[in-house]
Amino acid sequence: MDFEYSPKVKEMQAKLLAFFDQHIYPNEKRFAEEIDANRRAGDAWIPTKVIEELKPLAREAGLWNLFLPRSPRAPQGLSNLEYATLCEIMGRVPWSAEVFNCAAPDTGNMETLERYASEELKDKWLEPLLAGEIRSAFLMTEPAVASSDATNIECRIERDGDHYVINGTKWWSSGAGDPRCKVYIVMGKTNPDAGRHEQQSMVVVPADTPGITIKRFLPVFGYDDAPHGHMEIELKNVRVPASNILLGEGRGFEIAQGRLGPGRIHHCMRSIGVAERALELLCKRALSRVAFGKPVASQGVTQERIAEARCEIEMARLLTLKAAYMMDTVGNKVAKAEIAMIKVVAPNVALKVIDWAIQVHGAAGVSSDFPLASWWAHQRTLRLADGPDEVHRNAIAKLELAKHMNVNPDSIRMPVARGF
Repeated sequence: MDFEYSPKVKEMQAKLLAFFDQHIYPNEKRFAEEIDANRRAGDAWIPTKVIEELKPLAREAGLWNLFLPRSPRAPQGLSNLEYATLCEIMGRVPWSAEVFNCAAPDTGNMETLERYASEELKDKWLEPLLAGEIRSAFLMTEPAVASSDATNIECRIERDGDHYVINGTKWWSSGAGDPRCKVYIVMGKTNPDAGRHEQQSMVVVPADTPGITIKRFLPVFGYDDAPHGHMEIELKNVRVPASNILLGEGRGFEIAQGRLGPGRIHHCMRSIGVAERALELLCKRALSRVAFGKPVASQGVTQERIAEARCEIEMARLLTLKAAYMMDTVGNKVAKAEIAMIKVVAPNVALKVIDWAIQVHGAAGVSSDFPLASWWAHQRTLRLADGPDEVHRNAIAKLELAKHMNVNPDSIRMPVARGF
């Protein structure tokens, strides 16, 4: 495996770092102040001006839609390995990915539409998403069942002539709080009597379709994540054209496998960036503070944690790069163990480093004066999102046991899970 970046990627990496120095880091405070001002004015769900101002600059710099490989509609898209280093940089400031049109869940939805939608659906929904004109949400997780096992999904998608009628309740529908969110991809059951993994389908649903009600937003450790938000949504007799189904009835699990692989590794790439930034803050704070007569940085426990953080970040990065390399060269199915492993490892490493950074910052670490508390909340959520640790660990263990049994590893299904 050769993880050396091509001259093109190195050039883009330098360009992205310069963009951060010039436009992202200087606007971190403004972004937070704008959100707070909207919240105090009574409407947190207003898109920020700062991101809308930065999007054209990102496009002009050629830093746009980098996540989508092998798409004629986004020829600038990179391979997973090429994208890894750029996605990691975006992870250093969580809101920055939207500036480059590389934010979840739009990335996963765009990939889903590119791979599985009809040309008509691509023209209607993929094109404005690629242009950054609208946003989207993915509706899979449900409040009444353990969605870590997606076969539990109860939302019904029933054929009625030339339409499908959808009934169910979804939650943790990230992005649905944004008024620019114009389209959902909904997973539900079209045939409860089919095989366990052939019951589900996915359908494209315009967000303004009659029968859709956003019931409430769901805070994460007290954070509303506005204007993005995580919503509970009721779908009651929602009718969409039958042509809105993706790939065909009973293909939902197949689509989910294709969607969640890249989505999971993108989360992990960004987690490495968050961990790097947290380690930077830890070191700077440790060097600037004195406790018990000497700098915190000279305390043995602090040095041990700094060293261990560096080791674990490097290991997590290498595993991320290996998974990305395998996804590019042998495909997501063969790389399923590596994808599952990094989905367990990266958020846990980031959490550990952020936690140590909070300790060095003392009480300030849990305040809003520093971003550490909000980073911790997001990384802790990632241990549930796109499948909880336990589900991925079980899958990894089954693949490992299969090496010592007369079992075909291809017969082992990887989790289709959003967590919760």
